[in-house]
Parts: sequence; C-alpha cells; structure tokens
Amino acid sequence: MAAAFSTERTMNKEYKTFFGFKKEPFGNKVPITDILQTPEVKSVKQRFDYALGLGCIGVVTGDVGSGKSTALRYAASGLHKSEYRVFYITASSGSLIELYRQITEAMEIVKFKGSRTGLLAAIRTEIQEIVLAGNQKVLLIIDEASLLRMDVFAELHTLLQFRQASEMWLPLILAGQPTLIDKLEYRSSWPLASRVIARSHLLGQTLPGMKVYLMHHLKLAGVDRELFSEQAITAIHQGSGGLLRKANHLARGALIAAAREKSMTVSAEHVRLAATEIF
Repeated sequence: MAAAFSTERTMNKEYKTFFGFKKEPFGNKVPITDILQTPEVKSVKQRFDYALGLGCIGVVTGDVGSGKSTALRYAASGLHKSEYRVFYITASSGSLIELYRQITEAMEIVKFKGSRTGLLAAIRTEIQEIVLAGNQKVLLIIDEASLLRMDVFAELHTLLQFRQASEMWLPLILAGQPTLIDKLEYRSSWPLASRVIARSHLLGQTLPGMKVYLMHHLKLAGVDRELFSEQAITAIHQGSGGLLRKANHLARGALIAAAREKSMTVSAEHVRLAATEIF
C-alpha cells in the first residue's frame, strides 16, 4: 500500500512539474467558484430553485459520472446558511426506517423513539422547530435515490406531510441514475411522484463541450494553453461517452503518459494508454 501511494505521488509530481501545473487540473472536487457553468449545470439550478421556492420535489438524473453531485453543489451554494438548513443524505438500498435514521443523524436529533413512527415524528418536530421557532427554511437532498427500495418510494411522501396540505415545509431534491424515473413511474410511487414539479437529466458532454471543459480545467490549474491535440480531445470524448468523471481520469492519465515521453502535446495514443488503466 505504501509503495503504491509513493508511486502515485511521484507520478503526480512528475507530470505537474513537466507541464507547469500549479495544482491538480482534474481533481475530484472542484471548488464552487471554479465549477464550469455549462447549460446543464444552469438548468439544474433553475429547476432546483423552482422546486425549492414552491416547497415541492425536484428530480435530477444522469448516468454515473455525469456531474449530478457537482451540479447539486453548485445549485445549493447560493443558499445562505442564515436562511436555509440543508440536509444531505446518500441513499442506500436499506429500509424506510434506515433512511429515517440517516435523516435524524443528519439533523443531529438525539431524542426519538426507535420505531418508524417515532423517527418520523421526531423528524417532523425538528422541521417544525426550524421553520417556526428558528425562522429558517429546510431542504432535504437525497443523492443516489435510484438505490431506494420500492417500499421506500411508496411511503416517502408521508415525510413531506404536515398538519395542513398548504404547509410545504420540506422541499425535496432526489438525485440518481435514470432508473430513478422508472421507480417513480410505478403506481405505488404516485403519491410521491405527484409532488415532482421539475426534472433535469444530465447527458454526456458534446465534443465541443468537452473541448471547453478540458481547457477550463487546464486554466484552473495554471496552464493557459491547449495541451490536448484535436485527436486527443476526440479520444477522450469517445472514451468517456461525454461523462465528466471518466473524462477527468482519461485526461489525467493521458497527461501522465505524455509527460513520461517528454511530449508537450497529449496525443490520442496517450489517451489510449490512459484508457488501459481505468474502467
């Protein structure tokens, strides 16, 4: 393990030095201010704000690595902490009671009964206190929601119900793979799906979009020149299917391959070499 870590650190240092990068050009978590505001990212934010404003449900879907989490971070970044309490949950394939436990942990609720009814009551009470006593708004984001079981979809709407139907105190954003839509279309999910008022689906980047994306991240890392040949950009686009996470891996690997050969231009062959290292 130590040897592998040392090798990785050496590889990173070598290619950064060779190309003159000031920091990692294709890191896993980009600061909010550095996120490329693509039309897809802007679309997510528009629908996010719409669902939030009406206290309803927004849905964000996309394949693995399409940028859902990044788009959600960007959309939520404009919410001021003094006005909003945002609770973020990563879903699992567990039961409804397990999801409720995740929510109580996120809300830091320490006093509640262990039953499903007790957990639900505790969550509702906490939300009411935040809204009425704390004079704040609440938002719940459930990422990887496509993993939720059908019995969870069938009852999750009860979490959004308060004393009166007009009290829309808990807007909800569900994000996940495209199968999330399939699950919402089941008859048992209709009570939940009927509250959905906005949907965004993230597709892979186009070839021109990929070129802009790669150049954007090179500039963020301190290199203001194109390092990827047109053929390399095409290879990254085709190899990633336009999905940003895989494009990051291919671009970084190709840069390492080019640096090893002392080539200041990344070629399609360098991308091919990088592709042998990833899935």
